[in-house]
Amino acid sequence: MRNILIILIPIIICFLVGCASQNFQEDSMVSWYPYLCKSPLTPHNIVFPVAWSLLYLLMGLSIGLFVISDKAQKKYFILLFALQLFFNFTWSIAFFYLENPLLGLINIILLDFLIIYYAIKMYPVSKISSILFFPYILWVGFATYLNLYIFLYN
Repeated sequence: MRNILIILIPIIICFLVGCASQNFQEDSMVSWYPYLCKSPLTPHNIVFPVAWSLLYLLMGLSIGLFVISDKAQKKYFILLFALQLFFNFTWSIAFFYLENPLLGLINIILLDFLIIYYAIKMYPVSKISSILFFPYILWVGFATYLNLYIFLYN
């Protein structure tokens, strides 16, 4: 039972971060974002909450499964996870709240680096925890392209 709770806590934290970051997007999603020149590959708005829900679940599982393992370096990986989650959260502030695609781009490139670094460093320690980050890496890579497109064409 204790292990289930340990796994659930980071999942809940990820979802709370997602909900909190969504609060910074609400106004811009009506008054700014719809009027931007966006990539033809931009998914419909309904895709984003569905994708992020799955990603937050996988992210939380990644660190939760690692924490219940008998592996060393737990503080290091928890800190690295928290740092990438911070950049995940602040991207919404930079891009949507401040309506600044350049600041968002800088933020998301740092996020790309952190999540790839996390997956690479985690792989020899916990393959499953690393692999659970692969969809997140792909999605944030795609989001980086979308952010770059908006930066270049607006």
